[in-house]
Amino acid sequence: MKVISSRALVMGASVMLAAALLSGPPAWAADKPEKQQPSAKLVTPLHDAQEDLKAKKYAEAIAKLKEADAIPSKTSYDQHAINDFLAFAYVNTQNYAEASKALEAELDDGVTPESEKPQKLRSLTEMNYQLKNYDKVIDFGNRLNKSGGADERLRTIIGQAYYLKGDYKGTLKFEEALADGQIKAGETPKKDTLLLVYSSCQKLSDDACQTRAMEKLVAYYPQPDYWSQLLYGLRSQTSSNDANLLQTYRLMSEVDVLKTPGDYNEMAQLALEAGSPGEAATVLEKGMQKDVFTDKLTKDRNQRLLENAKKAASTDQASLPRLEKEADAAPTGVKNVGVGLAYLGYGQYDKAADEFSKGLGKGGVKDEAQARLLLGIAQLKAGHKDDAVKTFKAVKGDPALERLANLWSLHARQA
Repeated sequence: MKVISSRALVMGASVMLAAALLSGPPAWAADKPEKQQPSAKLVTPLHDAQEDLKAKKYAEAIAKLKEADAIPSKTSYDQHAINDFLAFAYVNTQNYAEASKALEAELDDGVTPESEKPQKLRSLTEMNYQLKNYDKVIDFGNRLNKSGGADERLRTIIGQAYYLKGDYKGTLKFEEALADGQIKAGETPKKDTLLLVYSSCQKLSDDACQTRAMEKLVAYYPQPDYWSQLLYGLRSQTSSNDANLLQTYRLMSEVDVLKTPGDYNEMAQLALEAGSPGEAATVLEKGMQKDVFTDKLTKDRNQRLLENAKKAASTDQASLPRLEKEADAAPTGVKNVGVGLAYLGYGQYDKAADEFSKGLGKGGVKDEAQARLLLGIAQLKAGHKDDAVKTFKAVKGDPALERLANLWSLHARQA
């Protein structure tokens, strides 16, 4: 299975500080209560620093503020004002490490109003992402997210912080909750969210998790690369069961993600062994048309296989009327399913659906889940989408076939 590069999932985040922080130098107002005013010994240093900030003399302002910070016995508001001015000055000199320290000191100083905390949390989250302080990104970002103040961009940054620090379980928990919330709200989950879930599953070497994540990607973003990754993974999981493997190949062929000469050859061999020579011939002809068999040896081998499949199909088609009568007279549905499989391989989908329905109605079918999945495929190929989706939902008893039926349903809805 192709591995999605984790680098492609992580966006380059530039610092987008809170609007309030960049709109102009912080100030205090004369009409505020006394506890929101600087003490007498800080009035002049803070006024001078503020004037420097207005004039964009940031280095001079920082120097004055450091001198003010050294004055003993400051009030809580004195310290708050110094940190507020320093944060503004450091942001404007792109010294985000110092700006972050100043903002962090303000956050829980008992002076910062609750109404200003969301903007400060946002600034702290984004600055620490820039600084690669991922633990702090997660801390400040989650504080804002839990209060309902995080937007899509900030939630993206939080999820990426988990991923970049190597906490893949944390990434998975955060991003899955994010995707589930979007789906619950009737929204399409963001592709980057689903990709980060999938990449975390890869990092955790969790095959089942990867399959679930890729199924969601296919459900909402049904592009060939995702179908390919999902179905090649499923092919590996069904490789020990020929009947299930052939069913996997059927869906791979349907969504056009068969790739290698081996894929086409193996599907044709399995179809022949299952009693579907028409299907074997069709898939080999498709491979020939796509020039999949490039070297002469492989091409010659598959050409011989194609000729054998065509010869078997010719004999099989001639006997179908007789076999259909015998199937209808049989007490169980086994023969009807066999005839249905033949019709399916020859592209006679309505007849195939009729035979599968007869067989399932009679009972006694060896593998009901297989027959029901084939019925759904025949119905879909015959253009009866709603009936097909109902049939796919009724496939039960084999987890691999249930998963394939679910994927056929997804494909039916996207067709």
